[in-house]
Amino acid sequence: MEFWTAFYAISFYVATFILVFGLGYKIYQYAVTPAPLKIPTTPAPVTTGGVVVRLLSEVILFKSLFRSNKWIWLFAIMFHLALWIVLVRHLRYFMDPVWTLVVLAQPFGKYGSFIMLFGLLGLLARRMFVKRICYISSPSDYLMLFLLLTIGISGVLISFVTRTDIIQFKAFMLSVLSFDFFSWQTMPTDTMLLIHLASVILLMIIFPFSKLLHVPGVFFSPTRNQVDNPREKRHVAPWAVKKFETSSAPTTSE
Repeated sequence: MEFWTAFYAISFYVATFILVFGLGYKIYQYAVTPAPLKIPTTPAPVTTGGVVVRLLSEVILFKSLFRSNKWIWLFAIMFHLALWIVLVRHLRYFMDPVWTLVVLAQPFGKYGSFIMLFGLLGLLARRMFVKRICYISSPSDYLMLFLLLTIGISGVLISFVTRTDIIQFKAFMLSVLSFDFFSWQTMPTDTMLLIHLASVILLMIIFPFSKLLHVPGVFFSPTRNQVDNPREKRHVAPWAVKKFETSSAPTTSE
């Protein structure tokens, strides 16, 4: 068995374990963290259905970002929508037979990678040249953008310049997914493919510990997921209820 085949197969197992369990643990933390105050950003919905619509408008359309800054919204929506199309296109490497939806997404995903890169470059330029954003940016912010750019650029080069044995790569990924340990199909060792996969694996490992957690975090943001009904219903955090019950419990005197 070739070194690179074993190395990348084991790396994918490790990265997937870290991504799934790390992300699951962070979501658990978000879910059990109490919100002590009723703080929905106004104007806020007054019904649960309205909250669902609000969250969907934030997740799909970036509504508040659109109101805040049209240029940043444009780059962000270009990157995120193109990223989803590219991800759907990549599903063909992990399934056999390939779903019809994935087949239909192939040409859109192939050229959508350019839109994704354009959006990423716009977000990078914003972080580098807008003074107030540059001031609050940390090295990890740039690391995420450069990792995504490396993944995007190497993917475009594989598709349009260097080429690789896609059939052999799919056979490798299917053998990894089958958990047929140490009987993996040999993977192609093109330099650009190795860079592409290494960047993806690194991003999977970093994801649960980075600011990319805004992906699940938006669903747990009290400014977005709370109903605006402070007058109709008193909001009390669970830990406050327990503390009140303990303090108000009768005590027996000696």
